[in-house]
Amino acid sequence: MKAKIGLLFSMVVLIAAASCAPQTETTAAPATLVEDAALVMSGAADAGFTLEDLQAMPSTDAEYTNKDGETTAYSGVSFADVLAAAGVKDYVSVSLVAADDYAADVDKADLDTCPTCIVSIDDDGTLRAVLPGMSSAKQVKYLVEIAVN
Repeated sequence: MKAKIGLLFSMVVLIAAASCAPQTETTAAPATLVEDAALVMSGAADAGFTLEDLQAMPSTDAEYTNKDGETTAYSGVSFADVLAAAGVKDYVSVSLVAADDYAADVDKADLDTCPTCIVSIDDDGTLRAVLPGMSSAKQVKYLVEIAVN
């Protein structure tokens, strides 16, 4: 009986001591920077956007004509708005990275003169870079990252 009381007393003391211990607050990074990000910004930028974040930004329409002469209309967020939302003020180029690690580089001068260059959200929720007037090699499907150089 004395052993049970001693054990119970020890447990109460341990619980009381644990509840009195100083608590440290941890500030977790926003979920959009890790798990929930549909589009990650890296390099000179450190941000991430969910599909909902991108859909909440102003929308821009763009048309892209492929090498076969077929024109497709897209809607999405301008690269200028995405870069501004990530806090990017100055850069030389961006690398558009697909889910399969394919990457295409685009110079700042090309993006600055292209108000209809957008990050489009396809019907299936995947992202793509739509860059009217630029090479088909820069039209990155399954876009997951913009590395800012």
